Amino acid sequence: MDSKKLLNLIKRNEGEKLDFKEKLELVTEGNKKEFVKDVCAIANSRGGRGYIIIGIQDRTKKIIGVTDNFYLSEEKLQQVVTSRTEPPIPIALNEVLLDNKKILVVTIYNGYQKPYQVRESGAFYIRRGSTTDIMRKIELISAFQQGLNFNIEVFPIVKSSADIFDEDLLKEYFQCKSIKLNDENKTFLLNTSNITVIDEIDGTVMCTLGGLLVFAENNSIYLPHNMIKIVNKSNKDKVTVIQGTLISMINRTEKLLIEELPHNYPVYAVIEAVKNAVLYRDYSQCNKIIEIIISRKSLIVSSPGQMIKRYQNSYVNYARRNMWIYEKLITLDKKQRFLKSGTGIVKFKKAFKGIGKVKVIDSKEENCVKVIMPGLYAISNM
Repeated sequence: MDSKKLLNLIKRNEGEKLDFKEKLELVTEGNKKEFVKDVCAIANSRGGRGYIIIGIQDRTKKIIGVTDNFYLSEEKLQQVVTSRTEPPIPIALNEVLLDNKKILVVTIYNGYQKPYQVRESGAFYIRRGSTTDIMRKIELISAFQQGLNFNIEVFPIVKSSADIFDEDLLKEYFQCKSIKLNDENKTFLLNTSNITVIDEIDGTVMCTLGGLLVFAENNSIYLPHNMIKIVNKSNKDKVTVIQGTLISMINRTEKLLIEELPHNYPVYAVIEAVKNAVLYRDYSQCNKIIEIIISRKSLIVSSPGQMIKRYQNSYVNYARRNMWIYEKLITLDKKQRFLKSGTGIVKFKKAFKGIGKVKVIDSKEENCVKVIMPGLYAISNM
């Protein structure tokens, strides 16, 4: 965003994709809710990108600017929005000087997963002219029809670059599909496979969430929440953080657990829980990570996001998250861990038969799934 483009936006009237604010306060939860409501409404409205321009009087268009001591990071703003919307809305924050005054521009990208919903209230908002309103039934139906073919894995990560991808890993994946990746077909293949997204307006190439998780070893630059944190309370509270591609994270976690746990501890059961956590976790929860807590009393694997329940008559079925990622992992995993049959709970019980009980907790309060296995004490008494 440059000053020329900003001036052109200021000349326009407020509308479905443009909002002016004299100031932005995100101190209280109420402030954050109101801001998220506005972002959600603009994102759900028809058209391309939307903008919230801060430091401009909404009626007179007078350039006020924000105070010099006001600081707001893009990361904090993204966290405010993504943690309160479902799916997360892609936004960016830019600072532009006009008449020696600091103006903040929040860009709301044209997402591919409309309609967006405010998590706490469950409401869907839209702009009607310059005001925010709740979406009507017919508007919701239309939005859902447009967004049904998209999911969180193909969510574009703003300001990401395809240069971060592991070229060898990309070639390996397409080779498994009997396709040779080269300079001539690379852009086309990555885009049609939803590994990247090309912006319809300016042609910018952005990585998708799934593309980064599967094909970029250094994806933590864009996705700091893609992490496995291992705390070994039986070893002076030793903390290990593992990041990388999903497969490399599982491999390194397996190697570390073999080193840290007793030789007779059923490590394969823990890896089963880790594998499920990596595959099925809710990656829209950008403020939560996968955790493994090792102690004498228990070994807990915690994964963000509740199980997705589907009710049919009197039965409850569980839907799988991240099927786009699943296809990539079964293709690339040389150990074929994702192809093995059987449910996790059956494997857990079989692994710890005669040792202790295994609990799987689907926590609504914490919005996570926990697998609680016997600790080191149970193994030492065998």
